[in-house]
Amino acid sequence: MDLLSALASTPSPTPAAPSGGFDLFGIILWPLKWAVEAVLVFWHWFFTAIGLPAADGITWVLSIVGLVIVVRSALIPLFVRQIKSQRKMMEIAPELRKVQEKYKGKKDQLSREAMSRETMALYKKHGTTPVSSCLPLLVQMPVFFALYSVLSDVTKHYAAGIGGVGLLNAELTAEFYNAKLFGVASLHETLIDAFNTGNTAAIAILLTLVVLMIASQFFTQLQIISKNLSPEAKTGQAYQMQRIMLYILPLGFIFSGVFFPLGVVIYWFVSNLWTMGQQFLVIREMPTPGSDAAKAREERLARKGKALDASGKVVPMEKYLAEQRRLYEEAEKAKAATPKRQQPVSKQRAKKQAQQKQSGQKAAGPAAGGAGAAGETDSPGSPGSAGSAS
Repeated sequence: MDLLSALASTPSPTPAAPSGGFDLFGIILWPLKWAVEAVLVFWHWFFTAIGLPAADGITWVLSIVGLVIVVRSALIPLFVRQIKSQRKMMEIAPELRKVQEKYKGKKDQLSREAMSRETMALYKKHGTTPVSSCLPLLVQMPVFFALYSVLSDVTKHYAAGIGGVGLLNAELTAEFYNAKLFGVASLHETLIDAFNTGNTAAIAILLTLVVLMIASQFFTQLQIISKNLSPEAKTGQAYQMQRIMLYILPLGFIFSGVFFPLGVVIYWFVSNLWTMGQQFLVIREMPTPGSDAAKAREERLARKGKALDASGKVVPMEKYLAEQRRLYEEAEKAKAATPKRQQPVSKQRAKKQAQQKQSGQKAAGPAAGGAGAAGETDSPGSPGSAGSAS
């Protein structure tokens, strides 16, 4: 199928409900569905151009994989922002706990408002919010719904002899509808459809992919909370919530996976594999300070004769040791230059010390006077002693 002919046959952007009514959800998703169809058609054109069969299931599966690559590549800046936000949230965790302890047990409206203000002030001071760590998922969900809508519409569009909202024209829609993975499972087929038609092979493929999708999601979350959290972060409430979600989310995917078309399950599974690999690289090369992953990285660098300097840059061990010596010397000089802090003395003790000092001065006075008189009387050079001698 020529990509230019798909562009020429693109329908006009006038989304409407099949019944002729007002379809608000369809209008909101229309731009995303158009973009999803455009990416799918581009990758389908690319794979057919290099020799893959246009109507074969593997060609459309690879097109869905290409869609994952495009979407996740576009989300890399948001992922970097997510990592920075998570680090900042971990850094302010002790301060957040202090705020929570300050208002612990206080249920009145004024205390709740004050706690909320202080919490938001902390977020503003450090330039982060809890929502920032969820940005990639929040942005990806509309794309996921758009793909789900595109694949769900394939059956009715094929029956009506029409195409989608964008480049997925009637001819490509027919090819997509008739394409089967391994020749047995249609990409628009759900697990319920496979049960209703008695398609055992499709049931096996869908169940396997749903299990793999859930397992990859579980493993991705597990490697975060087991390796990339500092000891301080593991004592907070957010850590407890992450552990709960680790086991609750897979249950949600078990039920939702029953209603997902095969193409959507493939998209979600491949996206999870991307996330798993991305998290592995981040945990290995940019771990959270103080975490088990950070200690493992320091050990790997030490075996190679390298270490992390004060700015977090990898440097040779000699340079690292020289920097540590310099920092130690600077700290010692600063300590020596700092005046010693006088220990505070209670009023009673200060009064007693003053009395002791005063009595000591009085005792020293007469002793000094007696010594002076004795010197005048007994001195052999004095006139008195000379007269007495004569």
